[in-house]
Amino acid sequence: MKKNGIFGISRNHYFVLLLLLIVFNACGTAEESRDHPNILWISHEDLSPIYGCYGDSLARTPHIDRLAKRSIKFNQAFSNAPICAPARSTLITGMYAISLGSQHLRSETPVPESMKILPEVLREAGYYTSNNVKTDYNFSHEGRWDESSNTAHWRNRPEGKPFFSVFNFMITHEGPTNALRDSDTESLSEYTDPEQVRLPPYLPDSPKMRKIWAHMYDLLAVFDQEVADLLQQLEADGLLEETIVFVFSDHGHGLPGHKRWLNNAGLQIPFILHVPEKYKHLVNHIQGTETEIKVGFVDFAPTVIHIAGAEVPELMEGTSFLGNDPGEKKYVFGYRDRADDCYEVSRSVYDGRYLYVRHFMPQLPYFQNALIFNKGGSYEEINRIRDLGSLPEQTRKMFEAKEVELLYDLKNDPLEQTNLINEAEFSGLIQQLSNALDEWMVRHRDTGLITEGIMMQEAKNTSIYEVARSYSREKYQGILDVAKMAGKVSDLESLQPYFEASDPSQRFWALIALDAYEGDITALMPELKELMLDEVPAVAIKAAEIMAKRGDDPYAFTVLENMLKLTDEVQVLQAAISVRQLGEKAAPLLTVIQDEIFPKYAGDIWGRYKSWSYPMFIGMALDQTQINCGIAIDTHK
Repeated sequence: MKKNGIFGISRNHYFVLLLLLIVFNACGTAEESRDHPNILWISHEDLSPIYGCYGDSLARTPHIDRLAKRSIKFNQAFSNAPICAPARSTLITGMYAISLGSQHLRSETPVPESMKILPEVLREAGYYTSNNVKTDYNFSHEGRWDESSNTAHWRNRPEGKPFFSVFNFMITHEGPTNALRDSDTESLSEYTDPEQVRLPPYLPDSPKMRKIWAHMYDLLAVFDQEVADLLQQLEADGLLEETIVFVFSDHGHGLPGHKRWLNNAGLQIPFILHVPEKYKHLVNHIQGTETEIKVGFVDFAPTVIHIAGAEVPELMEGTSFLGNDPGEKKYVFGYRDRADDCYEVSRSVYDGRYLYVRHFMPQLPYFQNALIFNKGGSYEEINRIRDLGSLPEQTRKMFEAKEVELLYDLKNDPLEQTNLINEAEFSGLIQQLSNALDEWMVRHRDTGLITEGIMMQEAKNTSIYEVARSYSREKYQGILDVAKMAGKVSDLESLQPYFEASDPSQRFWALIALDAYEGDITALMPELKELMLDEVPAVAIKAAEIMAKRGDDPYAFTVLENMLKLTDEVQVLQAAISVRQLGEKAAPLLTVIQDEIFPKYAGDIWGRYKSWSYPMFIGMALDQTQINCGIAIDTHK
């Protein structure tokens, strides 16, 4: 064959080869020059959507409002939990905390070795990652950031590297809000007039409560100054038009009826997203400067990974809300579990208008008899007015058993004052939302159904996530079916089969349902006596608590004492919480608490406790127990 090309290659083959080289070089050039946007998170604590740009006339947020005019204001943004640690766990992992087992406040969650949180994924994608400074993920953050400290800053990155930087501001936290310190607002020249505030109907209208509410707005004004400072730093560095900026809160107000409450007041957050002109293609599905797109914290990490051009890990459960029409999110889910030494298991689902809430421990009021609700500020004021017998009806409800299910129409009832759960016209919607919640809980293996004591016991050599996924859907559904009985039992015989169930979580939830039953439980005392001997501490503790409250077997106190002496702090915490629930009836345990148990958990934190995790909450529960029994304790206020 005649060879008429270069190096003996035919002309046709030559042109094919040349075309391939051109394509290869073009791809290489595109890859090398692909522009990675910088990403800045400016987060703060404990505030609902009260920026001026959200229409609040009391807010003094000129810098945030100015940013919002050239950004996108999200009107339906939510934390998935109404308290910091589970909210932040969800935010940084892109996983529901109930799926990971990190939904309890200040826990030490064993997580999968393969799990990569947001900064780890971005580091692998070439980003410099910095966090200043709060983590509070319920698992270790060591080695997961390039820098996590109170000096962490994008300015510390190697030259030319894109960055993901987080700055979290504590100034709006419930601590400063309730403390009313003048020093926290000394940078301001203008202050909110307490006479101008409008308190929600579930807070008593008193001069002190008005002052606290007004101070909350002043702290927001201080945060606004911090936002201005960071934006000025970006501009000084020539990076303002190269950086996508998120401004948001971690959950609702740090006040009763908001933080810790699984309702819209606890879950809805302000969220402003600034996208510079060169990255507008990422938000071309959003028209204008505000949107009704529903987003939850679980979606933040996948969104950032998407806009960084990296691959979202399979473990992540959220979805990106930026990009080419990512699709409408049908529901936002919420959860509330143990906070401090107060157990809850509550879940919610929101469809864009209606919020459905289900309480799995309805017998426990939101305002429990615990140190966290007996501290200063707004809590002290509510307790003072309660002692006077002058609380408004909506505040009194905080001290009562909760309704098992709630449905709120947030369009017509934004302050969540009217429960529609028994309205016949909403029965179809209620069933739809209830089914959606059930399916979500089972699909994500909601570890709240296993309960903290059992799940931590089973995760001694693995992660809670992997423990939960060793359960079949059928097994999870079986546990859920028992858990949904709480507050709805009319015939005690319906509980008996579950007291003998092979699954300890079913036995546990049968006891919760019994605890919530307000009638005579004498007929089930033999079962309670047997369950006090259960090999699973969580089951034995709950059985002993119920027997001590409503039975006549002194052995219940022996069981609780033995559980308080265990070395496993998670089980000890559950025992301490159960003892606290006894009120004055805990008196037989006072000597062992004072002489043996409390000293093991004493330390320098707040001048009382050994650490910020389980020992603190064990100590808090034991302190309140002593107070309930008439012992004066000098606790932290």
